[in-house]
Amino acid sequence: MYKIICVVDNSARKGAGLKKEHGLSFWIETPQGNVLFDTGQTGGVLKHNMRKLGLQLADVDKLVLSHGHYDHTGGLAALLSAKPGIPLYAHSDVFRARFSKRRGVYKSIGMAMEHDHLATRTLLNLSDSAQEVFPDLWTTGEIKVRDELEGRSNTHFINRDGDMQADPYLDDLSMVLKTEQGLVLICGCCHAGLLNTIKHTQQNFGQNITTIIGGTHLAAADGDMMDEIIEKLKGLFSEQPNYYLNHCSGQDAVRIMQEAFGDRVSGFPAGSVLSFDPDQS
Repeated sequence: MYKIICVVDNSARKGAGLKKEHGLSFWIETPQGNVLFDTGQTGGVLKHNMRKLGLQLADVDKLVLSHGHYDHTGGLAALLSAKPGIPLYAHSDVFRARFSKRRGVYKSIGMAMEHDHLATRTLLNLSDSAQEVFPDLWTTGEIKVRDELEGRSNTHFINRDGDMQADPYLDDLSMVLKTEQGLVLICGCCHAGLLNTIKHTQQNFGQNITTIIGGTHLAAADGDMMDEIIEKLKGLFSEQPNYYLNHCSGQDAVRIMQEAFGDRVSGFPAGSVLSFDPDQS
């Protein structure tokens, strides 16, 4: 049995005693071991929610980072204190310095830990290609073909040889779990674009996507953009997957998707749990 638990999110299930913050972290439990996909924004919330959920940082066997933003990597120090030397999977561009521009001022929004420091405290597995983390659990690798709308913010920049340029989000990746029912696509922020990520997964993993979980970066999408996304989602699937959306998806986008796809769309706040049967192929 596979189990996916939302540990950190912008919202939390009521009555569970969980804290919320602008960040994301998933616990992915497999027969071979446990994976933490992203670490949220702060170690304090990560540790508190893990404890409330009956989980232990020391029981995390491998770490995957969806990209290098602070709200997905801020709990790294807390994890490494409990699990030094843990294998870490990410894109090779994950350590690039990243900035947000507000009122003309650039603020760092990238990882607090640099490559050389993490290289001494983890077993780094950096690759632009898909990586198998455990049997039937993969990273997507880089989403290179981006013909559709990206999950972009006009305030995000990188410094390229002294020139501040729009962040291309090369490091943005998702995870894919192969189950008996089909593929489960687990998204961190989908800066590469939800439609692009879906197409990449369909083309590279050879099964139907039955479930999409996580952040889809649709919070800033206006009505026309959402209409276009809905129509293209209808064209990508003969039967729509189940959507469990959170973090940067946006309440308006979730509502619009619910209007289009009914009870196939729901939230996935901290404390939410999904279980899947292993792939039998």
